[in-house]
Amino acid sequence: MDELTSRERDALHELQLGVEQVYRAYGQLLGFHHSLGRGMDHLDEAERLLRACGHDQHADALRDTHLPAGAVGDRWSYELVEDVRHGLLDDITGFEDRVRTDLAGGTEHVTERRQQREWRNRANTTEADGRGDDLEQ
Repeated sequence: MDELTSRERDALHELQLGVEQVYRAYGQLLGFHHSLGRGMDHLDEAERLLRACGHDQHADALRDTHLPAGAVGDRWSYELVEDVRHGLLDDITGFEDRVRTDLAGGTEHVTERRQQREWRNRANTTEADGRGDDLEQ
């Protein structure tokens, strides 16, 4: 890791942050998928209740038009989840892994590891030279 240039470290850090944001977006897509599913369950129950109280025309519209419809075009939300997971998410994480392997021998969080080492060294240096003692008084 120490042999990386600052630009290489920055590039790896940005790549990692980008992948983490894609994971967050995927998590939000899962939340959308789950919320939409719960909403559709309520609509399914509404169909049953409308039919039970004699409103077959409205119940039929729910059953035949709205319940089978896709979330985006003809696609259901689970199809979007699968496409993102097996497409963009797999592609970008694989790419990030290959770049990280090429530049840093596969080591993750190179920026954070360096910061951790620097902060710990600074703390140890401060303790060793006694500069931290006067802060407690």
